[in-house]
Amino acid sequence: MSSKVQIRYFSGYIRNWKSLCRELSVSESLGRKERENEIIEKAYIKWELSMMEHICGMFAIAIHDDEKKKVFCIRDQVGQKQMFYTVAGNEFLCSGDINEIAENKSVEKRLNLKMLQQYLFYGYPIGEETFYEGIYKLLPGHYAEWDGKNVTVRCYWKPVFEPDRTRSADEWAEQIKNTVNTILDEERNDKEFPYKESFLSGGVDSSYLFAASDASCANTIGYEVPGFDESELARNTAKAVGKDFRVKVITPKEYFERIPTVMDKMGQPLGDASAVAFSLGCSAVKEYADVVYSGEGIDEFFGGYNAHKNPLKEDWVYLTCSHIMSEDVVKSLMLDYDSSIKAVDPIMPVWKATEGQDELSRKLTIDISFWLEGDIYLNTDRTSTACGIELHTPFSDIRLFDIARKIPGEYKFMLEQNKYVFRKAASSKLPDEVAFRKKVGFAVPIRKWLADEHFNAPVINKLFGDTSKKFFVQEAVKELWERYISGEDFLWSRIYALYVFIVWYDLKF
Repeated sequence: MSSKVQIRYFSGYIRNWKSLCRELSVSESLGRKERENEIIEKAYIKWELSMMEHICGMFAIAIHDDEKKKVFCIRDQVGQKQMFYTVAGNEFLCSGDINEIAENKSVEKRLNLKMLQQYLFYGYPIGEETFYEGIYKLLPGHYAEWDGKNVTVRCYWKPVFEPDRTRSADEWAEQIKNTVNTILDEERNDKEFPYKESFLSGGVDSSYLFAASDASCANTIGYEVPGFDESELARNTAKAVGKDFRVKVITPKEYFERIPTVMDKMGQPLGDASAVAFSLGCSAVKEYADVVYSGEGIDEFFGGYNAHKNPLKEDWVYLTCSHIMSEDVVKSLMLDYDSSIKAVDPIMPVWKATEGQDELSRKLTIDISFWLEGDIYLNTDRTSTACGIELHTPFSDIRLFDIARKIPGEYKFMLEQNKYVFRKAASSKLPDEVAFRKKVGFAVPIRKWLADEHFNAPVINKLFGDTSKKFFVQEAVKELWERYISGEDFLWSRIYALYVFIVWYDLKF
C-alpha cells in the first residue's frame, strides 16, 4: 500500500474488478478486502477523483491523501451505499452508518426539527440534511473534501436525460439486453461468491434479474391477507424459469415487533412500510445465502410509476413519486411548525436545472436524485447490512442508466405499458405474461394491521404518549387516528410515519 494514500473507509462492491485489476496491475489472486483497497488506491493514484468514472458497482469511499493533506469522501453515482459526515472539534468523521457518527463521544446529538418537518412531507429523510443537526448526508454523485479546516462538497455526476431518436424500440431493447448480460456475466464470473440467491416479487424487474442471473433460488414475502400477497405470482415465475423458490410469510405480530429494530439500524426514521418487511425477508434468506440480488433502479431509470406518466398541472413542481402529507396537514400536526420551510425546498434547485427538458425526464431526474437514494437505497442498504446480507443491485449499475437516459419517453410508455422497452428486453428471458404483467407494488398490509386492536396497542401508546406531546398537536393526532379507524384507510401512511418517528426518537434520545 502507498504511504501517500490511505483508504479510511470502503463499503460496497466493485462489479468490474477483474477489468480494473488488469488495467491497474492488481493481482486477481488477492483476498477481496486487500484487492478492493488496492484497486481504489491505484485508481486514485492514476485518475484521482475521476476514478469514479471507471468503477462500476456500488460504493462509499473515504480516502486520505497524505501529500495533499486532504480527506475525500465519495458516494456512488445513484447512491446505492450510504455516506454521512460531520466535523466534531477538529476531527472529520464519516461513515455509511449514521449511528456510528451520532454515537461518537465527540458529537453532541441534537434533533434537527427542520428534517422532521421535511420528513412529514415526504415520509423519508430527503436531501443532504439528516435528523441530527450538524450531521450531513453526502448526496449521490457527490464527494466531500476535508482540508483540516473546512468541508467542501462538489457534484461529480448527475442524472441527465438526452433522448436519442435514431434507434427503434427494438434496437434499444437489444442494447438493454446486451448490457444486462454484461453486468450479470461479471457477477456470474465472480467465483468469490459461488452461491447467490435473489429476492423476487411479482414484478418484471426482479423476475428478469432472477431469470438472467446465476441466482439459484428465489425468495419472496407473503401475507395471509387477500390483495397483498404476491407470492403466488413469484412462485409461478420461478417455476417458469426452472429455479427454486422460497416464501417467508410475515405475520402482523412479527412485523410490529420488528419495527424498533429496523428504525434503530436504519439510523433515521423511514415511513416506508416495506422496510420492515424487507428486513424480515433478509433475515429469512440469511439462513441460506450471504449474497442476494435485488432489482432496484429500473422504475426510476425507465419510468415505472403511474406518477411518471400522469401529466402535472401547469406550474406544479414534481415532489417525487412519494409524498404523504401536504404543508397544511404538516402545519396542523406540528407544534413547532416553521412556515419558512417549504416542501419544495430540497427539490427546487434540481427542478429548475431541468427546465426545457420533457416532463418525464424531469420527473425521473427528481426521483433518482431524491426518492431512490433517500428511501429505496436507505431501506435496502441498511436493512440488508444489519442482517448480514451483502445485497447486490445489478440493475442500478451506471451502465444501464447510461442507456436509459437516451431512450425517448415514447418507448418507456408504449402500448399502455410503463417501462415498455425494458419489458421488451426482459421478454428474452421471461414468458410474455410475466414480462408485460401490470406493475406489482411491494405492498404491505399495514393499512389493515394498524386498525386491528389485536396489534395496535403499542401504536396508540406512542401516538398519544409523552414523546408525541413534545412534537405534535394532540387534538390533530387524535382526529387523524379517529378518521383512520373510521374507515379512511388511505391515512395509514401518515399514522405510520408519525409512529416510526416516535419509535426512533425514543431509541436515540
